[in-house]
Amino acid sequence: MKDLVFDFISKYISLTEDERNAILSTDLFQSVKKGTVLLREGQKSKESYFVLKGCIRVYYIKDGEEKTTAFCTEMDAFTPHCVINKTPSEYFISCVEDTTLTVSNSEMEAEINSKFPKFEIMCRMLSEELLAKQRIDFDEFKTSSPEQRYLNLLQKRPDLIQRVPQHQLASYLGIKPQSLSRLRSRILEKSKE
Repeated sequence: MKDLVFDFISKYISLTEDERNAILSTDLFQSVKKGTVLLREGQKSKESYFVLKGCIRVYYIKDGEEKTTAFCTEMDAFTPHCVINKTPSEYFISCVEDTTLTVSNSEMEAEINSKFPKFEIMCRMLSEELLAKQRIDFDEFKTSSPEQRYLNLLQKRPDLIQRVPQHQLASYLGIKPQSLSRLRSRILEKSKE
């Protein structure tokens, strides 16, 4: 798992042996069981996540119904808003699968960044990429029909179809599970024509 982290980092910066050892000396790596809630609504947190293996889900509970807003899978980073704003969380984060991730906090990151400034450069580059991706995803969601969203998901993240329960996938697409079933049937019929 550590090699996965170093391979990912090498896309942005090159590491010296001291920098690799500094990362290894931190207590970053955690294995978490499916169903584990990493963050609850109302809870404060300082933790950011980077998924090495598995899948985590971000969701709100509105009027007793779960509203999924994101899935993070291999090589996805996620910092909850409450970490940045220093406020209680407005949503939940849980593991859809058994998951291996790195868990860091702002103090740990500040210490590494002060010793090795190029990590700060990498974090800025990652943040910019993530912000641009989220903007594109949001715009696509707002300007597309449920069928277009599903087809987009099939194209960009087909693994989620197999990995995520249908009711969570439907919530992510902004539709009811029954509508997702009908939509899948319609798409299947079109592909047979």
